[in-house]
Amino acid sequence: MRVAIAGAGAVGRSIARELIGNGHEVLLIDKNADSIKPERVPDAEWLLADCCEMSSLEEARLEDCDVLISATGDDKANLVASLLAKTEFGVPRTVGRVNHPNNEWLFSEAWGVDVNVSTPRIMSALVEEAVAVGDIVRLFTFRQGNANLVEITLPDDSPFVGKPSGLIPLPGNCALVTILRDGQVYVPDPEQPVEAHDELLLVVPEEQEDAVERLLAPSMHPEKTE
Repeated sequence: MRVAIAGAGAVGRSIARELIGNGHEVLLIDKNADSIKPERVPDAEWLLADCCEMSSLEEARLEDCDVLISATGDDKANLVASLLAKTEFGVPRTVGRVNHPNNEWLFSEAWGVDVNVSTPRIMSALVEEAVAVGDIVRLFTFRQGNANLVEITLPDDSPFVGKPSGLIPLPGNCALVTILRDGQVYVPDPEQPVEAHDELLLVVPEEQEDAVERLLAPSMHPEKTE
Protein backbone atom coordinates (compact mmCIF):
# COMPACT_ATOMS: atom_id res chain seq x y z
CA MET A 1 0.00 0.00 0.00
CA ARG A 2 1.25 3.47 -0.86
CA VAL A 3 0.60 6.11 1.80
CA ALA A 4 1.15 9.85 1.59
CA ILE A 5 1.60 11.75 4.85
CA ALA A 6 1.09 15.50 4.85
CA GLY A 7 3.23 16.86 7.64
CA ALA A 8 6.74 15.58 8.34
CA GLY A 9 6.95 16.66 11.96
CA ALA A 10 7.31 14.30 14.89
CA VAL A 11 3.81 12.89 14.41
CA GLY A 12 4.17 12.34 10.67
CA ARG A 13 7.59 10.73 11.02
CA SER A 14 6.37 8.38 13.76
CA ILE A 15 3.46 7.27 11.60
CA ALA A 16 5.82 6.77 8.67
CA ARG A 17 8.15 4.52 10.67
CA GLU A 18 5.25 2.36 11.80
CA LEU A 19 3.86 2.01 8.28
CA ILE A 20 7.24 1.25 6.75
CA GLY A 21 7.81 -1.34 9.46
CA ASN A 22 4.59 -2.97 8.33
CA GLY A 23 5.77 -3.14 4.72
CA HIS A 24 4.06 -0.09 3.22
CA GLU A 25 5.48 2.58 0.90
CA VAL A 26 5.42 6.04 2.46
CA LEU A 27 5.79 9.54 1.05
CA LEU A 28 6.31 12.40 3.55
CA ILE A 29 5.29 15.88 2.39
CA ASP A 30 6.09 19.16 4.14
CA LYS A 31 6.36 22.78 3.02
CA ASN A 32 8.91 23.61 5.72
CA ALA A 33 12.45 22.91 4.58
CA ASP A 34 13.54 22.47 8.19
CA SER A 35 11.17 19.49 8.48
CA ILE A 36 12.69 17.65 5.53
CA LYS A 37 15.05 15.28 7.33
CA PRO A 38 15.45 12.10 5.25
CA GLU A 39 17.96 10.72 7.73
CA ARG A 40 15.16 10.47 10.32
CA VAL A 41 13.14 8.08 8.12
CA PRO A 42 15.57 6.92 5.43
CA ASP A 43 13.22 4.38 3.85
CA ALA A 44 10.54 6.98 3.09
CA GLU A 45 10.22 9.22 0.07
CA TRP A 46 10.41 12.93 0.89
CA LEU A 47 8.90 15.93 -0.88
CA LEU A 48 9.32 19.62 -0.08
CA ALA A 49 5.91 20.95 -1.08
CA ASP A 50 2.69 22.54 0.16
CA CYS A 51 0.02 19.87 0.68
CA CYS A 52 -2.70 22.49 0.09
CA GLU A 53 -1.59 23.24 -3.48
CA MET A 54 -2.78 21.22 -6.46
CA SER A 55 0.60 21.41 -8.19
CA SER A 56 2.30 19.94 -5.13
CA LEU A 57 -0.14 17.06 -4.91
CA GLU A 58 0.29 16.39 -8.61
CA GLU A 59 4.04 16.26 -8.07
CA ALA A 60 3.41 13.81 -5.24
CA ARG A 61 1.42 11.58 -7.64
CA LEU A 62 -1.38 11.49 -5.12
CA GLU A 63 -3.59 9.63 -7.58
CA ASP A 64 -1.32 6.61 -7.06
CA CYS A 65 -1.77 6.63 -3.28
CA ASP A 66 -4.15 4.36 -1.41
CA VAL A 67 -4.26 6.57 1.68
CA LEU A 68 -3.57 10.17 2.59
CA ILE A 69 -2.85 10.98 6.23
CA SER A 70 -3.10 14.69 6.99
CA ALA A 71 -0.92 15.04 10.07
CA THR A 72 0.15 18.66 10.12
CA GLY A 73 -0.29 20.88 13.15
CA ASP A 74 -2.73 23.10 11.22
CA ASP A 75 -6.34 21.93 11.08
CA LYS A 76 -7.07 24.12 8.04
CA ALA A 77 -4.25 22.50 6.11
CA ASN A 78 -5.38 19.02 7.12
CA LEU A 79 -8.92 19.73 5.91
CA VAL A 80 -7.83 21.21 2.59
CA ALA A 81 -5.38 18.37 1.89
CA SER A 82 -8.06 15.76 2.66
CA LEU A 83 -10.64 17.47 0.47
CA LEU A 84 -8.26 17.78 -2.49
CA ALA A 85 -7.09 14.20 -2.09
CA LYS A 86 -10.63 12.86 -2.12
CA THR A 87 -12.25 15.09 -4.75
CA GLU A 88 -9.41 15.83 -7.16
CA PHE A 89 -7.23 12.72 -6.93
CA GLY A 90 -9.70 10.01 -5.91
CA VAL A 91 -7.66 8.77 -2.96
CA PRO A 92 -9.70 5.88 -1.51
CA ARG A 93 -8.98 6.60 2.17
CA THR A 94 -8.18 9.79 4.04
CA VAL A 95 -7.26 10.22 7.70
CA GLY A 96 -7.26 13.67 9.28
CA ARG A 97 -5.48 14.75 12.45
CA VAL A 98 -7.57 17.04 14.66
CA ASN A 99 -5.39 19.44 16.63
CA HIS A 100 -8.08 21.52 18.29
CA PRO A 101 -11.20 19.80 19.74
CA ASN A 102 -13.50 22.64 18.65
CA ASN A 103 -12.71 21.80 15.02
CA GLU A 104 -13.54 18.11 15.25
CA TRP A 105 -17.02 18.54 13.76
CA LEU A 106 -15.45 19.82 10.53
CA PHE A 107 -13.50 16.60 9.97
CA SER A 108 -16.27 14.78 8.15
CA GLU A 109 -17.06 13.33 4.74
CA ALA A 110 -18.15 16.80 3.63
CA TRP A 111 -14.48 17.82 3.85
CA GLY A 112 -13.23 14.56 2.39
CA VAL A 113 -12.19 13.04 5.72
CA ASP A 114 -13.01 9.35 6.11
CA VAL A 115 -11.51 9.03 9.59
CA ASN A 116 -10.57 11.74 12.04
CA VAL A 117 -8.10 11.26 14.86
CA SER A 118 -8.42 13.67 17.76
CA THR A 119 -5.50 13.47 20.18
CA PRO A 120 -7.41 15.15 23.04
CA ARG A 121 -10.31 12.74 22.66
CA ILE A 122 -8.03 9.69 22.50
CA MET A 123 -6.14 10.80 25.60
CA SER A 124 -9.33 11.41 27.58
CA ALA A 125 -10.72 8.07 26.40
CA LEU A 126 -7.58 6.29 27.56
CA VAL A 127 -7.90 7.91 30.98
CA GLU A 128 -11.54 6.85 31.22
CA GLU A 129 -10.72 3.36 29.97
CA ALA A 130 -8.10 2.98 32.68
CA VAL A 131 -10.49 3.73 35.55
CA ALA A 132 -13.97 2.82 34.28
CA VAL A 133 -15.57 -0.57 34.92
CA GLY A 134 -18.99 -1.32 33.50
CA ASP A 135 -19.16 1.91 31.48
CA ILE A 136 -18.94 2.28 27.72
CA VAL A 137 -15.83 4.23 26.73
CA ARG A 138 -15.86 5.47 23.15
CA LEU A 139 -12.42 5.04 21.59
CA PHE A 140 -12.98 5.76 17.93
CA THR A 141 -15.71 6.97 15.59
CA PHE A 142 -16.14 5.48 12.13
CA ARG A 143 -17.44 8.15 9.78
CA GLN A 144 -18.85 5.52 7.48
CA GLY A 145 -21.57 3.38 9.00
CA ASN A 146 -22.42 5.60 12.00
CA ALA A 147 -20.66 3.23 14.40
CA ASN A 148 -18.12 3.56 17.18
CA LEU A 149 -15.31 1.40 18.49
CA VAL A 150 -16.05 1.17 22.21
CA GLU A 151 -14.59 -0.55 25.24
CA ILE A 152 -16.30 -1.89 28.33
CA THR A 153 -14.68 -3.68 31.27
CA LEU A 154 -16.91 -6.43 32.64
CA PRO A 155 -17.73 -5.98 36.34
CA ASP A 156 -17.65 -8.93 38.73
CA ASP A 157 -21.44 -9.22 38.73
CA SER A 158 -21.98 -9.08 34.98
CA PRO A 159 -24.56 -11.75 34.10
CA PHE A 160 -22.24 -13.08 31.38
CA VAL A 161 -19.16 -13.75 33.50
CA GLY A 162 -18.32 -17.44 33.09
CA LYS A 163 -20.52 -17.83 30.01
CA PRO A 164 -19.36 -18.33 26.41
CA SER A 165 -19.05 -15.07 24.49
CA GLY A 166 -21.27 -16.53 21.79
CA LEU A 167 -24.18 -16.47 24.22
CA ILE A 168 -24.05 -12.71 24.72
CA PRO A 169 -27.19 -11.46 22.92
CA LEU A 170 -25.75 -8.25 21.51
CA PRO A 171 -28.21 -5.87 19.84
CA GLY A 172 -28.42 -5.84 16.07
CA ASN A 173 -25.53 -4.28 14.14
CA CYS A 174 -23.18 -4.74 17.13
CA ALA A 175 -20.08 -6.91 17.01
CA LEU A 176 -17.53 -8.13 19.55
CA VAL A 177 -14.13 -7.43 17.99
CA THR A 178 -11.65 -8.66 20.57
CA ILE A 179 -11.13 -9.43 24.25
CA LEU A 180 -8.23 -8.02 26.28
CA ARG A 181 -7.25 -10.11 29.30
CA ASP A 182 -4.09 -9.99 31.42
CA GLY A 183 -2.23 -8.02 28.79
CA GLN A 184 -3.13 -10.48 26.03
CA VAL A 185 -5.35 -10.01 23.00
CA TYR A 186 -7.85 -12.79 22.29
CA VAL A 187 -9.84 -13.31 19.12
CA PRO A 188 -13.42 -13.91 20.31
CA ASP A 189 -14.26 -17.61 20.40
CA PRO A 190 -18.01 -18.25 20.72
CA GLU A 191 -17.24 -21.23 22.98
CA GLN A 192 -14.76 -19.42 25.22
CA PRO A 193 -16.21 -18.00 28.47
CA VAL A 194 -15.63 -14.35 29.30
CA GLU A 195 -14.21 -13.42 32.70
CA ALA A 196 -14.67 -10.61 35.18
CA HIS A 197 -12.55 -7.58 34.27
CA ASP A 198 -12.19 -8.68 30.66
CA GLU A 199 -12.01 -5.63 28.43
CA LEU A 200 -14.37 -6.11 25.51
CA LEU A 201 -13.82 -4.09 22.35
CA LEU A 202 -16.97 -3.80 20.28
CA VAL A 203 -18.25 -1.98 17.22
CA VAL A 204 -21.55 -0.42 18.24
CA PRO A 205 -23.90 2.11 16.60
CA GLU A 206 -24.18 5.18 18.81
CA GLU A 207 -27.88 4.61 19.46
CA GLN A 208 -27.13 1.13 20.83
CA GLU A 209 -24.43 2.12 23.34
CA ASP A 210 -26.85 2.46 26.27
CA ALA A 211 -28.38 -0.92 25.46
CA VAL A 212 -24.95 -2.59 25.48
CA GLU A 213 -24.16 -1.01 28.86
CA ARG A 214 -27.46 -2.25 30.32
CA LEU A 215 -26.85 -5.71 28.89
CA LEU A 216 -23.29 -6.21 30.11
CA ALA A 217 -23.39 -4.28 33.39
CA PRO A 218 -27.06 -3.99 34.47
CA SER A 219 -26.34 -3.49 38.18
CA MET A 220 -24.17 -0.47 37.44
CA HIS A 221 -26.86 1.28 35.41
CA PRO A 222 -30.07 0.89 37.43
CA GLU A 223 -31.37 4.23 36.24
CA LYS A 224 -31.16 2.92 32.66
CA THR A 225 -32.84 -0.43 33.32
CA GLU A 226 -36.10 -0.69 31.47
